[in-house]
Amino acid sequence: MADKSKFIEELNSKYLCSGEHVILGKGMLDGEVVPEVDVCLPLGTINRHGLIAGATGTGKTKTLQVFVEQLSKNGIPTLVMDIKGDLSGIAAVGNKNSKIEERYQKTGFPYNPMAFPAELMSISDEKGVRLRATVTEFGPVLLAKILGLNDTQSSIMSIVFKYCDDKALPLIDLEDLKKVLQYVTENPQGKEEIKSNYGSISPASLGAILRSIVALEQQGAGSFFGELSFEVEDLLQMRDGLGVINVLRVVDLQSKPQLFSTFMLSLLAEVYMKFPEVGDKGKPKLALFIDEAHLLFKEAPKVLQDQIETIVKLIRSKGVGIYFITQVPGDIPEGVLGQLGLKIQHALRGFTAKDKKEINKAVENYPTTEYYTTTELIQSLGIGEALVTALSEKGIPTPLVHTYLLSPESRMDILSDTEIDELVNHSALVKKYAISVNKDSAFEILNQRMQEVVDAPSTPKVVASTRTAKPEPSMFDQVLKSPLARSVSNTIVRTGMNALLGMLGLKKRR
Repeated sequence: MADKSKFIEELNSKYLCSGEHVILGKGMLDGEVVPEVDVCLPLGTINRHGLIAGATGTGKTKTLQVFVEQLSKNGIPTLVMDIKGDLSGIAAVGNKNSKIEERYQKTGFPYNPMAFPAELMSISDEKGVRLRATVTEFGPVLLAKILGLNDTQSSIMSIVFKYCDDKALPLIDLEDLKKVLQYVTENPQGKEEIKSNYGSISPASLGAILRSIVALEQQGAGSFFGELSFEVEDLLQMRDGLGVINVLRVVDLQSKPQLFSTFMLSLLAEVYMKFPEVGDKGKPKLALFIDEAHLLFKEAPKVLQDQIETIVKLIRSKGVGIYFITQVPGDIPEGVLGQLGLKIQHALRGFTAKDKKEINKAVENYPTTEYYTTTELIQSLGIGEALVTALSEKGIPTPLVHTYLLSPESRMDILSDTEIDELVNHSALVKKYAISVNKDSAFEILNQRMQEVVDAPSTPKVVASTRTAKPEPSMFDQVLKSPLARSVSNTIVRTGMNALLGMLGLKKRR
């Protein structure tokens, strides 16, 4: 039996917060809640990033919900990836029941059911704020990475962008990029302009680039690239003193990994470039929560993991905290794991020899403690309980504490279709980004240029293509529809997530 008075004194000395903070729950000892011990997180450490881990069904999503609620109360907006589709209920008032009453009686905190200000967002056809970015905003380096191009193809992409800059050809969507590639491949004037100013380009390399673009389009990226571009400052909304919780609905993430990685790339680059340096003082501007984070790191080579580690270090100074939600700490590369200030570990199940190895590895990531046998406790944690270690106000790691977590004050269930419609219809951001702008860009300009050549008296009449016309298949089209193109496209889809990691540390081209 551990010394309870010593436990209270030691834990309070490490977790006591004199400044602004959030409370996750109460400490536990020998399986009992200790009301005298508050598990607090100073707001000044939220930009030091974190991890929420645990087996399926152990309460990670509800812990995430509690966390973002607490941040919202303290005026910190958040962006949450909702992969399972069960976080929309954060916009509705919670429902009191016997389990919630019991939990709050043990903690001594009042239960105040409430709805939180929320924005539903989408990068596909889900209802909500449409998130878009232009091809120009990505730039040749980032775009080449997400397309999985080799060095030769990447240099060609840079030439194409330079050509478009020199010729005043705006690259807004993927149709613009494809039209430019077609123009410099098949049009005599385009081929000559490229050759005389930038050097010859291999048609085979252009074909490979185009196949990669088609693979990206197959995952729905055609609707992601375009205008109006999403402005990351719109993630920083406040309503009635509460930080807005932006819920990105990505229930189809696992079937469209390249589209999701495209979005993540755009978002992180935009945040890093546009947010000013703020250092480590005060509370952060924004917290990002990435669910199923193992998808970002699965089979990633060491060089890409190093770049993730770099961006985790850099973005902290922008007042942004990044939180990864996954099953075991081992899903996160060690270089990244070592940068995380907060770790919330729910239960792990040791059913197999592999499971037991993962448990032992997980335990090694947490501080040793005289109060718990961590290897045993991590397998017996109940739902709504977790092992927590964080950073104190002085930036010192806190002792591991078995924590009895608060439950969400918002609804622990999804919104109905009617409620979603009502939320979307009242959103100013939905209205702002609802209209897809299709101004004259490379596609229209080059079509006009080709039409002028066609209309010249000395030139045989040939009708130029438009966005809706169906011209005879060219060499370009034949390449795209070939069995080889489909094979390469499928390969790119399988490796698309790895491409994201190589881009996170790069600056976005303007």
